[in-house]
Amino acid sequence: MKLSIIIVSYNVKHYLHQCIDSLLKAVKDIDAEICVIDNHSKDGTVDSLKSYGKNIKIIASPHNNGFAKANNIAIRQTSGDYVLLLNPDTFVGENAIKDCLEFMDAHADAGGLGVQMLKSDGSKALESRRGLPTPMTSFYKMCGLCAKYPTNKRFGKYYMCDMSWDEPGRIEIISGAFFMARRSALDKIGLLDEDFFMYGEDIDLSYRLLKKGYSNWYLPVKILHYKGESTQKSSFRYVHVFYEAMLIFFRKHYGHLSFWLCIPIKMAIYIKATFALIKMLTEKANKTLGFTNKQGNKSPRYIFIGSAKSIKACREIAARNGLDAEFYESDETSNNGGHAKFIENAGNNIVYAVYDVSSYKYETILNLFSKNVKNNILIGTYHPKYNIIITDNEIIS
Repeated sequence: MKLSIIIVSYNVKHYLHQCIDSLLKAVKDIDAEICVIDNHSKDGTVDSLKSYGKNIKIIASPHNNGFAKANNIAIRQTSGDYVLLLNPDTFVGENAIKDCLEFMDAHADAGGLGVQMLKSDGSKALESRRGLPTPMTSFYKMCGLCAKYPTNKRFGKYYMCDMSWDEPGRIEIISGAFFMARRSALDKIGLLDEDFFMYGEDIDLSYRLLKKGYSNWYLPVKILHYKGESTQKSSFRYVHVFYEAMLIFFRKHYGHLSFWLCIPIKMAIYIKATFALIKMLTEKANKTLGFTNKQGNKSPRYIFIGSAKSIKACREIAARNGLDAEFYESDETSNNGGHAKFIENAGNNIVYAVYDVSSYKYETILNLFSKNVKNNILIGTYHPKYNIIITDNEIIS
């Protein structure tokens, strides 16, 4: 077996289906297995996966084991020479997996590999390449120097912004949203540290690969990461768990440092967590009381692009949900420029360009958005198989 793809899911049934559907196209000619371990979802995820038959392996956990433990369970039950840890709120291009495997085969020093993750507007996610969160790098990040001087080698090292986005390069930390690892390397360094329930385990695993002499690489292969569908980032639990993970990593790898160095870093973590929590509660209160700006109250517009059959189905969905929508029959052959020609005078209003995935490849959709990034023009997909529309924050049927 060449590759084992492991997806930990929790209450994201429709995003998971989209992820799997993109993977099945990407591994069509690859000796690969897809294993989904479900952390006791309540949305019918496990039953819905049975329609895939032997194409995927399902592990239904009776408890929410967290990200690290769930991945470890699946890794032990799979056998691929390479292991890909993949978030369910992603989709990959048709050639993404092949390109990654070819790169790993050609670089024997590579212990792990990350890719170019795109956000819903097609812009590059900074966490695609990260530096090791040493005490000073973490301090620069949390006090705002990283954001103010992103290309400075010292202050901006957290996101390694001095690197080219278009060329492969060595990085230090690989995102757990797409983390390809050599199984022989995992055999040497051990699996994910289960002290991390969620967040931080990718940093720890990346660091242990480096400490064993392996290189971690970034490859400019595009995937979409909705970022937040499998975890509600506006919740108190997210704030608590994320910063607790930072403290676990700090204690594990930098606990030997002097008391006077540890104190300011730990204080910065607690202060950052407190401010994040206050901001979250303020935004929630404003929303509850109706104190939102006019832009925030505007409904998004939807531009549907696809085959005649899909457009007919999308018209029915739009009418049923009262969507402000436009419809264009189009495919890659007749319109390789995609949504750009249909979106005019959008201003600052939110517009979803919804692509029929039976008419446009996932890879094409990613390329179209990454070439023409506008923060108010967002990716949407229509899936004839399920008759649903998927965006970054909703499922419409």
